[in-house]
Amino acid sequence: MNSVDAVASPWHEGEREVQTLAGVRERMDALGPRVIRDYMPEQHRTFFAQLPFLIVGSLDPAHQPWASVLAAPPGFAQSPDEHHLRIDARPLAGDPLSSALLSGAPLGLLGIEPHTRRRNRMNGVVEQVDARGFSVEVQQSFGNCPKYIQTREPLFVGGAHAAANARRSDRMDEAARRIVAKADTFFIATAHPAAGDATASHGVDVSHRGGRSGFVQLTGEGTLTVPDFVGNSFFNTLGNIAVYPKAGLLFIDFETGDVLQLAVTAETIWDGPELAGFAGAERLLRMQVASALLMPAALPLRWGRGDLSPFLAPTGQWPKAA
Repeated sequence: MNSVDAVASPWHEGEREVQTLAGVRERMDALGPRVIRDYMPEQHRTFFAQLPFLIVGSLDPAHQPWASVLAAPPGFAQSPDEHHLRIDARPLAGDPLSSALLSGAPLGLLGIEPHTRRRNRMNGVVEQVDARGFSVEVQQSFGNCPKYIQTREPLFVGGAHAAANARRSDRMDEAARRIVAKADTFFIATAHPAAGDATASHGVDVSHRGGRSGFVQLTGEGTLTVPDFVGNSFFNTLGNIAVYPKAGLLFIDFETGDVLQLAVTAETIWDGPELAGFAGAERLLRMQVASALLMPAALPLRWGRGDLSPFLAPTGQWPKAA
């Protein structure tokens, strides 16, 4: 990395490595400083304020990333100024996010509105925590394209359950496997190994993944394989995995409100027969489940059925088992 990169680039070494492998490094070097900001533009501030749920990436005390969901009536997230986001909501009971909400802790935030296919991301650090929620200071703010988002609109059905029936295990039970097998959407949290230091790019990130139902292939006791389609070429997720191969996955059963959180180790597969056999995949993500937390009917939201993303039309499916 030269001195210019050190000053101007929003990318860390893992992101630059993956951008190089994908052949987009030069383009991202030019684009990154123009689209990744250290503040939230007015459009993003307004967008977060109208959402009934947010996706949050965090780190537990063992530096394991987790992806979580916060849900409350719209307005629970407010931006008092372009450098801060205030969130008046608390994690679900038992969610690892509870122990991560400490002053100075790094977080990744994803605001997503499936029925309009809009999404924006913000990475920052916890500034203050109180009984109502917490505030985040912005480090990186950027938008994402609408690719691979399935349209479905949320409906409130009552208060969040206390998660008394939460089940934690070092493997996925049958209920967890069913959620994964039918999923057309999940969220993934990753981190730089130095997350929490003063470098903006060394943070926690959380992002969205979408595909046809069943695009997450489950084999053995807990091996997940996911096609990685063409995207914005930032490679925040894969860049983090290149330097720190742990991730947290979040699956939501949109019909029942079940929440499934998985802690995994991850690697990126760049070539081979499996990749060639999945139409539209540019790479594969392979992940091994280390821990699972299932919270039945924990969310106060349900989502109606919607339309598959039109960007998935040219993509394939995993071959059926013989």
